[in-house]
Amino acid sequence: MSVMENFKMALGSLKAHKMRSVLTMLGIVIGVGAVIIVVAIGQGGEAMLKTQITGPGNTIEVFYQPSDEEIRANPNVFNRAPFTQEDIRALERIPEIKQVVASSSQFSSARLQDKTIDVSATGITKDYIGLHELKVKKGRTFSASDFLGGRRVALASHKLQEELFKGKSPIGKVILVANHPVEIIGVLEKPEGLFAFGSMEVYLPFQTWRTIYGKSDYTQITLQAANPDKIQAAGKKAAKTLNSLHNTEKSYQVINMEEIAAGVGQVTKIMTLIIGSIAGISLFVGGIGVMNIMLVSVTERTREIGIRMALGATRNQVLTQFLIESVTLTLIGGILGIGLGWGIATLVSFFAGWPSLVSWQVVVVGVLFSMVIGIIFGILPANKASKLDPIESLRYE
Repeated sequence: MSVMENFKMALGSLKAHKMRSVLTMLGIVIGVGAVIIVVAIGQGGEAMLKTQITGPGNTIEVFYQPSDEEIRANPNVFNRAPFTQEDIRALERIPEIKQVVASSSQFSSARLQDKTIDVSATGITKDYIGLHELKVKKGRTFSASDFLGGRRVALASHKLQEELFKGKSPIGKVILVANHPVEIIGVLEKPEGLFAFGSMEVYLPFQTWRTIYGKSDYTQITLQAANPDKIQAAGKKAAKTLNSLHNTEKSYQVINMEEIAAGVGQVTKIMTLIIGSIAGISLFVGGIGVMNIMLVSVTERTREIGIRMALGATRNQVLTQFLIESVTLTLIGGILGIGLGWGIATLVSFFAGWPSLVSWQVVVVGVLFSMVIGIIFGILPANKASKLDPIESLRYE
């Protein structure tokens, strides 16, 4: 008897006991579906975390941490800006670096009429807006003339609008930043995501910031590598260049957000594996249910088995028949489980706001694993059926 004929017989047997077959498959459906959901949500969450950490991509943050010797030699070392124009020019000459985006921040005060709040005032360039993806929700962003002319205009964060303007539109209003009047021309979008924290920020054209605070050096530098493969090389060369310029050993260092994201990815993969393994226990339970039902089916069909063997069916043919029936049962359950898991994972990711990554590898593994479950838990019933004595089987009532 061919595999196809055995498959048709298996479908006929399942149709003959619809309710029993459905209840048996339910364990496999839930097990496979649970694994698909856990893996998809885990991969989607990992992708979202990496996106939140790395930001626009290919970026490296440079920071200055003076050594103990530097602090002892100059206790006021933190009062000077860590980066100069000469540093910027030196970094721009590194081949692996696509662009250098510098900015300066100063904790300050912002006042509107009789209300004063503490803010972080940041002087930025045109490149900073694109690299850090500052999106304006109301009003407009800075124009070229704002940067070149050092106009007294500013972009306010969503949090600053809520606190200083009580949620009302600040467009066109003038506030005092460090006792200098600036006009609010735009409000940034409210940050979203796990690492989004609302903060009191006001962004100024760098020329305007320099006029207000009387400083020309930079406090932050972000490097963008030419391509992802050169991030590490760019970071190492940048740190070495800055330490050489300032006669320090390891005071200038870089933070590669891609490496941090990779570390977070490893943690999420381990958590997904652990939770997925727990969800896989339901597959084991479903497999036991399949074995139980197949044993019942063998007992019910003892006479049928005796007739088949009396007509010349070999033990291998009987074993194959019941093994295919078991695999068919789990395979159908596995396919239904994949559909269920895919649908729920898509809904969860939609409402959670992160991507649902149901990869074809997971789908294939789900199908194959359900078939393996059918083989493993179908061997005992199939073996029992193949070892029945034909004469005793024909006498069975």
